[in-house]
Amino acid sequence: QLEEGRAEVENAYARSVAPEGNQPAQEIINQVFEHTDRAWRGIGVIPQSGYRLREPYAQFDAELRFPEIQTIATQESSICISGLVLQGLKKPNQCPAFGEQCTPQNPLGATMVSTEGACAAYYQYGRYTHSLEEHEMTK
Repeated sequence: QLEEGRAEVENAYARSVAPEGNQPAQEIINQVFEHTDRAWRGIGVIPQSGYRLREPYAQFDAELRFPEIQTIATQESSICISGLVLQGLKKPNQCPAFGEQCTPQNPLGATMVSTEGACAAYYQYGRYTHSLEEHEMTK
């Protein structure tokens, strides 16, 4: 896709995965879970973007068993743009903290915390510097 200038979702496993997915697995998931609003680091609350256990499984719900966890809030860095990276609006090396204040050893946002995050991948695979044009402009 990159070489062809495309960006789209495609099934790379068409021989083993149907376009509609694994129906038996989806039925089990829908039997146990229901959609709910969820907060996402760097983005905020997205309606109906998460799952919670349905009423018959409430006895296993950590949010109900330990109500104090509902008051836990993450502190987002004021200079981190991970939300914009997650939304595809910015690239990791466009962040002023990237590779300096924000590294895999000292991550400021979700996209650097996970080894699979976009910022961590940019850092790991050598795209960790700001562009030369930006560097020259700041001299």
